[in-house]
Amino acid sequence: MGKIECLEAIKQNIKKVVVGKDDVIDMLLVSLICSGHIMIEDLPGLGKTTLASALASSLGCDFQRIQFTPDVLPSDITGFNIYDINTGKKSFQKGSVHSQIVLADEINRASPKTQSALLEAMQERQVTVDGKTYELPKPFMILATENPVDTAGTYPLPEAQLDRFLMRINMGYPDFESEINILRQNRSVINEVKLDPVATAQDILRIQEAVELVFISDEILKYIVEITTATREYEGVSMGVSPRGSIALTQAACGLALLNGRNFVVPDDVKRLAPYVLAHRMIIKNRSGVKGTTATDIINNILNTVRVPKV
Repeated sequence: MGKIECLEAIKQNIKKVVVGKDDVIDMLLVSLICSGHIMIEDLPGLGKTTLASALASSLGCDFQRIQFTPDVLPSDITGFNIYDINTGKKSFQKGSVHSQIVLADEINRASPKTQSALLEAMQERQVTVDGKTYELPKPFMILATENPVDTAGTYPLPEAQLDRFLMRINMGYPDFESEINILRQNRSVINEVKLDPVATAQDILRIQEAVELVFISDEILKYIVEITTATREYEGVSMGVSPRGSIALTQAACGLALLNGRNFVVPDDVKRLAPYVLAHRMIIKNRSGVKGTTATDIINNILNTVRVPKV
């Protein structure tokens, strides 16, 4: 099965349980293609956990859900050593992060120390315990969720950790017809829809290698830098997008091109992805005097003013 056919099969499989969210599924697959992590920020009950488990099931990958609470320890995430008094040797017990697809549910409910335990895993694809480094399985992807409304007892993620997420997306409410279909599929809490794998971990690793061969012109690279530079100069923005954000947008654009069956990037790829890739990498000041009320609004304003290259 070819790369495009493989990605389409994964998408159609996920759509069996995640109804009416084609754009969300596309962004999830782009993150997977680019070996990136994704933050899903939305209200409870909109299918965030279903989306993560559907992806893992479609790939036949190991899936682990971590329910973050204030009493979760860093060692619960990374693993720990146990001393056996009978043998006099230490044995390593793997933590929750030692899986291919990891759902970090309500990540902002864990303490900053526990949140930081994910940093090495997200950036280096490894964890270090008692001075020894353990490689994480491949492919490796973290899907983190946040509830933007119920903030009591939460610890906001530092900018350094938010920057490790390739994208931040919102599930949003389903449309009228989609919600009817959801009700049809969920008549019973016991008989959940079971997904069969349609791809393997090796298929995904081959696709991740192929994304590096997608062509992106110098004109589009300049377009990306003009967008990120504009975030640093925008009135009311205290911290614009760093070069890491420019790299992330470049990688995501190549991933979206591959998902759409192209071996080259077009400006529309950049425009579609910019709000998802860049908004969470900005800090805005007091909203007074700022044209957009949110970082996403500011990105959209910038996209409307920066000249689009003709390629």
